[in-house]
Amino acid sequence: MAGNSQRRGATRKPGTKKGAVVGSGGQKPKGLRGRGATPPAELRPGHPAQRQGAQRRAAQHAEAAARTRRRGGSEPGETVLGRVAVLECLRAGIPATALQVALGVDLDDRISESIRLAADAGLSVLEVPRADLDRLAGGALHQGVALQVPPYEYADAEEVLASAQESGAPPLIVGLDGVTDPRNLGAVIRSATAFGAHGLLIPQRRSAGMTAVAWRSSAGTAAHLPVARVTNLVRTLKNLAAAGLMIVGLDAAGAMSIDTFSLATGPLVLVIGSEGRGLSRLVRETCDAVVSIPMVGPVESLNASVAAGVVLAEVARLRRAG
Repeated sequence: MAGNSQRRGATRKPGTKKGAVVGSGGQKPKGLRGRGATPPAELRPGHPAQRQGAQRRAAQHAEAAARTRRRGGSEPGETVLGRVAVLECLRAGIPATALQVALGVDLDDRISESIRLAADAGLSVLEVPRADLDRLAGGALHQGVALQVPPYEYADAEEVLASAQESGAPPLIVGLDGVTDPRNLGAVIRSATAFGAHGLLIPQRRSAGMTAVAWRSSAGTAAHLPVARVTNLVRTLKNLAAAGLMIVGLDAAGAMSIDTFSLATGPLVLVIGSEGRGLSRLVRETCDAVVSIPMVGPVESLNASVAAGVVLAEVARLRRAG
């Protein structure tokens, strides 16, 4: 009978073949496990689309860098590292120039979404050797992904004032004095945008700048609010006062409570100091008034961004009522 031959060589001797002889190629569950979604052609090493697109993407990256240099930003661009940070920046709409992904990186949900968001935004998606990312990160953890962010384009204080005067509403400008945490800066921008401010002023020295962290903290609202970086905040405030705006500082020791903040309905510059030292002496002397937030709990001061949100919400309420 076929299959039952006992001829020499017709049967396999016991132990002459390694592994299992039945089931899915001897692999069982491993042989049935899927490999996940197929990566885009441009991210598959050796694929013709990857080779053909490398030169094009490099040219686009160089062109974007040239545009950044022509804009003459006052600060160098920066690199955002890590899967979570890169994804949050892309979700917030940070105006990046290129997304770099390491060759052979595990395309989890975060990297896949980052690639999709970058492609939708028209950014260059560059596949680079992991060693290049290691050098770029300088020893920091990059998790196989990096986002290139160009220098922020600051507005002029005169442009902020002109835009506020043309808005049809009483100008409302926010100034920051000594706020060095970019997360606080981003949060203030978010509140200022939500409550109708026309622009924000920050000093060039001893102040947080518009970094990717500030962009991310603003939840993308930095795209809608002009930020001016001024050489001398006191001089800028005096110029705004000469243009008819009232300069009001926010400080825990302020003599005026926001409960009686009648100046809120007119042209206004609201200056917020740092949580630790408050308003500097020269800025305080430049203010027409200093307001405070009444507090009933055992708290000496509020975080700068929280205090800004409280006062800006009150300004918006008084302007609606007026």
